[in-house]
Amino acid sequence: MPGSKEAKPHLANDQNGSSGAPPGTNPNDPSNFQKNPALVQSFYGIAYTPLGSQLPDCGNSLAEVIEDVQLMSQLTTRIRIYGADCNQSSLVLAAIQETKVNLSVYLGNYPDPTDNGTAYERQKGEIQTALQTYGADHVLGVTVGNEFILDYITQAGQTDPNGSAGQAAAAILIPFINDTRAMLSEMGLNLPVGTADAGSYFNNDVLEVVDYGMANVHPWFANVSINDAAAWTAEFFESTDVSLAQSLTNKPNMFIAETGWPTNTSTFNYNPNDGPSLASVANLQYFIDTFVCQANQNGTGYFFFEYCDEPWKAVQYGGVEGYWGLFDSNKNFKNLTIPTCSS
Repeated sequence: MPGSKEAKPHLANDQNGSSGAPPGTNPNDPSNFQKNPALVQSFYGIAYTPLGSQLPDCGNSLAEVIEDVQLMSQLTTRIRIYGADCNQSSLVLAAIQETKVNLSVYLGNYPDPTDNGTAYERQKGEIQTALQTYGADHVLGVTVGNEFILDYITQAGQTDPNGSAGQAAAAILIPFINDTRAMLSEMGLNLPVGTADAGSYFNNDVLEVVDYGMANVHPWFANVSINDAAAWTAEFFESTDVSLAQSLTNKPNMFIAETGWPTNTSTFNYNPNDGPSLASVANLQYFIDTFVCQANQNGTGYFFFEYCDEPWKAVQYGGVEGYWGLFDSNKNFKNLTIPTCSS
């Protein structure tokens, strides 16, 4: 329950950890690890979900998350996570503490619009516990909702985020956002509170009560060719999301929550007409080459999607869903070259 205390996770007590830590890692000091020269800290941010963070199994572990943090800290200084189930918030903050890396996180609460707040309250308690245990020095904000409006209005058979279904969804989500802000205030924390949604599905009333919005902007799902993907992403984000935010009285900061390019597809739910360009490592490389440094130079805040492939998505959803990682599911860096540019 909210405010409840949990024991800090300790690496020594972790029985489910990976033995695949970066070469040269001191098992008694995760801050002492060998850097991979192929990794360059050029990304503004990276979208991250610890493997095994889905209920009811919760197969994640501190050892695995430490390994992830060691690798991601060589690519960026910022990550975002989507939810708080399976102790994600505490595991990430514990891993940052153990590794002593320069990495901060947007925590997330992934509520369900159909359960009368059960998922929200459960994750609120996890976030509160993590903040009580590890503090907020490495926390950039708390994101409440992930494609909440999109999912709700799609279920209702509508497309307008400000239509009747969008307003009904906002009436559910806004109290969660306000409650999160109140929780943080009661803890003496002045952290930004935001929401994440599909790029063209922000509800105006929701954006007017947040400090920031995070927009999923995927050229692949918009059927954009790889040659046009980076330019389309930048233009869509500016004209759709930044423009909307600037029209509101509170002018929330806007970030790209997800963008990237898939590298493979599953035979399950495979659609050869998913887009005009292939899902391939070569095309991911092209997107990196044409998007990352340009976005950094333009001052665009973005979270590259994503850290590593997620096999459970390939099983549950098929198609390209499981293959968006910079690393494969075994945390091997794909055959990519990261450009050198300040983030």
